Amino acid sequence: MELKFTKMHGLGNDFVVLNGLEQAIDLSREQLRLLANRRFGIGCDQVLLLQPPENPDADVRYRIFNADGAEVEQCGNGARCIAYYLSRNGLVQGDKVVAETIKGNINIYLDGGDCIRVNMGIPRFEPADIPMIAPARNNTYSADLASGPVTFMAVSMSNPHAVIIVNDVDTAPVEELGPGLQSLGMFPEGVNVGFMEVIDAGHIRLRVFERGVGETLACGTGACAAMVSGCVNN
Repeated sequence: MELKFTKMHGLGNDFVVLNGLEQAIDLSREQLRLLANRRFGIGCDQVLLLQPPENPDADVRYRIFNADGAEVEQCGNGARCIAYYLSRNGLVQGDKVVAETIKGNINIYLDGGDCIRVNMGIPRFEPADIPMIAPARNNTYSADLASGPVTFMAVSMSNPHAVIIVNDVDTAPVEELGPGLQSLGMFPEGVNVGFMEVIDAGHIRLRVFERGVGETLACGTGACAAMVSGCVNN
C-alpha cells in the first residue's frame, strides 16, 4: 500500500496528515504506530486523518491518533494544521472550517497569513465529564505517587487534562510525574499532564506530558486546560 502524506507542525507539535477525502484509508493500530515511529516510520506526535464528514454541517471529518495508535478526541494544534492544509489545497472556501470530531464539531478560523485559531469549546470540570474517578468536583485534587503526594487541577477540553503548578518548568519532574499520574487509574481514558509555571497574572510557561505520546513541544488543548485551571483557582 502506498499513501501520500503531509508532514506539518504547530509550534513543534508535529503531525502526519493523511488525506482520506480522495482515497479510502483504513489503517490498523500497528500501522499507525509505525507511521508515528521516529526511527522506523515518518515520525510524529499524532497522525491526523481527514475523511468526508458524516455531519452535513461539517466540512471535514477530523480524526486524531496518538503515537501509540490510539484514537483520541481532540488536538488543538492539529486542528490549526488541518485547516491550513484544507485551505491551501483548495478543499474548503472562506475563512472558517467546521471540523467534525468524535466529541462534536469545532470551528476553526483562518485569520490571514499563517494565523489560525480554534474555538476549543467549553471546559468541563465535573469528574464524570473529564473523565476522572473522584467522589465530587473540587478545584484541586491530590494523589499519592511513588515519589510522594502531588496536587493537581483537572479539566476536560474535550480530552482529559491534569495541571500541576510548579515553581520552574525547566526543572519540573515531567518524566516522573507525567507517567506517575497516568498510571494511577484515576483517569479511565488516560490523561495529559501539564506542568504550569505562573510568571504573572497574564503569562505562564507550560510543559505537557501527553498520553500515548510523551512530552511534546506544544499542546493546544493543554494550553487551554492550564489557562482555565489557573483562572478557576485565581
